[in-house]
Amino acid sequence: MPAIRLTSDLSRSVERPAPIIRVAALSGIAGPLLFTLTFVAQEAFRRAEYDPIAEPVSALEAGPHGWVQQANFAVFGLLMCTFALGLDRGLARSRLGRLGPGLLGVASVGLFLAAALPLREDATGVTYDPGGHFLAGITFFLSTSLAMVVLSRRLSKDSEFHMLATYTAICGVLALFGFVVMVRLVMPDGAPLHAFAGLIQRVIILLLTFPCLVALAVRLRTKHK
Repeated sequence: MPAIRLTSDLSRSVERPAPIIRVAALSGIAGPLLFTLTFVAQEAFRRAEYDPIAEPVSALEAGPHGWVQQANFAVFGLLMCTFALGLDRGLARSRLGRLGPGLLGVASVGLFLAAALPLREDATGVTYDPGGHFLAGITFFLSTSLAMVVLSRRLSKDSEFHMLATYTAICGVLALFGFVVMVRLVMPDGAPLHAFAGLIQRVIILLLTFPCLVALAVRLRTKHK
């Protein structure tokens, strides 16, 4: 009888979700939502000087209150890194399965770089990159889009997540296309869509990347209550 009771207790302890998974799920939900609420609040506060259609979110780092957006990037990076770690532990294992969460980890590095290498404002009020911020943006957008594409394969192997596999793949492919559009047609000075940099960036993160990440985090939380 004691041996049976011990086996039962051991089984329950194995099935109990690790704390990192529960924390990761909450981080995956809170990260995109908190980041969005923070930059939208800044846009409202600085509406007289900031154009969300033409200017990317990073432009909020320029000016006297730029530290707020720097902190926003740093906090989001920490939450994204936590989510990536927990997602890897919470999904069924597969060949090359860690590549997807690993790419989300790389995306978090892009967020930390965005905080550490902010855009600045010159004496005439023009926003410019003193060096390194463009690389941070490439790191985040490219890594998140590739992560969604790669993750979709691992999701399809997990009975608890397979219903999100196609959605995640579609979001990843569209986000990757959006990344190419931004690099070629939006961000360079004089590019044909440069005047809509802020709008196109927000379409990618608010309609593709963030909803997908939140959906995965919600499902991770549901699976590991």
